[in-house]
Amino acid sequence: MNSIPEQKETNEQKLYKIANELLQTEKAYVARLNLLDKVFYSKLLEEARKETFPMDVVKNIFSNISSINTFHSQFLLPDLEKRMGEWTSTPRIGDILQKLTPFLKMYAEYVKNFDHAMDLLKQWLDRSPPFKAIILEIQSQEVCGSLSLQHHMLEPVQRVPRYEMLLKDYLKKLPHDHVDRRDAEKSLEIIATAATHSNTAIRKTENLKKLLEIYEMLGEEEDIVNPSNELIKEGHILKLAARNTSAMDRYLFLFNNMLLYCVPKFSLVGQKFTVRTRIGIDGMKVTGTYNDDYPHTFQVSGKERTLELQASSEQDKESWIKAFQETIHIYLQKNETFKSAFKDPEEIPVSISELGKRAPRWIRDNEVTMCMRCKEAFNALTRRRHHCRACGYVVCGKCSDYKAPLEYDGNRINKVCKDCNSILTGHIDSEEREGKKKGILEIEAAQFSGNSIMCGFLQYCEKNKPWQKVWCVIPQKEALVLYLYGAPQDVKAQSTIPLLGYQVEDGPRATDPPASFRLSQSKSVHSFAAESEDLKQRWLKVIRMAVTGEVPESLTLT
Repeated sequence: MNSIPEQKETNEQKLYKIANELLQTEKAYVARLNLLDKVFYSKLLEEARKETFPMDVVKNIFSNISSINTFHSQFLLPDLEKRMGEWTSTPRIGDILQKLTPFLKMYAEYVKNFDHAMDLLKQWLDRSPPFKAIILEIQSQEVCGSLSLQHHMLEPVQRVPRYEMLLKDYLKKLPHDHVDRRDAEKSLEIIATAATHSNTAIRKTENLKKLLEIYEMLGEEEDIVNPSNELIKEGHILKLAARNTSAMDRYLFLFNNMLLYCVPKFSLVGQKFTVRTRIGIDGMKVTGTYNDDYPHTFQVSGKERTLELQASSEQDKESWIKAFQETIHIYLQKNETFKSAFKDPEEIPVSISELGKRAPRWIRDNEVTMCMRCKEAFNALTRRRHHCRACGYVVCGKCSDYKAPLEYDGNRINKVCKDCNSILTGHIDSEEREGKKKGILEIEAAQFSGNSIMCGFLQYCEKNKPWQKVWCVIPQKEALVLYLYGAPQDVKAQSTIPLLGYQVEDGPRATDPPASFRLSQSKSVHSFAAESEDLKQRWLKVIRMAVTGEVPESLTLT
């Protein structure tokens, strides 16, 4: 079978050729899986065990790659190798590929996690030098073939459509009465469904693959590898000098959110460029210009720079102008959607003009004890803290389960809270439109703390419950009420104590911490402890006035 005639290839030989291609591509694929699983993943896990960076980050990047590798290296590949060794007596592959179908769910999980994996990978390459060093060291090895980790991670996403393509070709050559017909058709049906479900992800990976190629052309110095970036057009262009109108060779990469204006570099291997200017699409204008000495010119004017460019022909000029204009139009259309999402300014947590355009100040984790959106208390297991990248609020997983492009981060897709998602995408829940009145406890600690008679941390105990640290505020607007919060940025108080009529006791008790005092009324007793005796006396001075209905004159609102 190895000596296939060049002139007339029989149908049996064609079937063998397709089956052999399946085997050879499977070998190459398993080698790539082994590189991902046993080299990249293993070495990063080994370093993570030293607590250099979080182990969860590594596991979330590589998802279920170990399971995929195990199946292909220990089951599918050995079966294919065995079958090709006995092809003369058993010329079929449909029955073997049927073994693949129950495992397609593994691919669904990997594909679903892919965007998140790319985000995490980029984030930790920027954040952790040891993380980056390990990846760069592996990428420099011959086994990587001068390709980045991102390139290798695309392989599992693209593998299922490859099976579909080979099976379709195989079935075209397979006689209708062939013993393998039924199994091959059944395998194709299931694999084609899985491939269809992966189409969106595959389109994304093709775009990402192109971005990776450009990233490498630019010397791996430009931060462009992100699923939200889309290449619109690229090509050589001439740049007219501002002073003497001499023309210089340049190269443009037009994306959906920016233009990279580049200078070609000398390279023995492939095209290489240096980025001279990055011009944002926001505020960009493009017009045709006319120059007697240099035909086919047009001007690109952005906030960062204005360029006068010369195309190779009138058709090339029109093509570039059309690409720019369509990109600007889509960008502006999207931006208007953001602006019109809310009409009532009181509903907007951050002003429209700033949201997504300026990096917010992140509320620190220890400044809140509850989600700043739904007000549910955080805990270590089921309700963990997340940050909205648009407004900086600390929110729970449910309220942060949204993604939107943020301009300040190069229009990359970022995790945002549900309120910011509504503004940035225009999707508004009916409940949000109707609005909800705030309860008596639903006043932000930060809102009160900035206008308070007294605020600060105290230890607090009610009845026989354990002591806990709380953020206490006596606001100027409600000078006779003590608000208790879990932390300084909480959006809802845990409880309130109307101070009027309470008895103040500050005598020491053996069971209480130092610098403690109590507020009692009927059977209700609230115990507090300050960090120092001086701080305790300051609190008592204010509270003793409040319990009699008196507000300190120096802090009374006019």
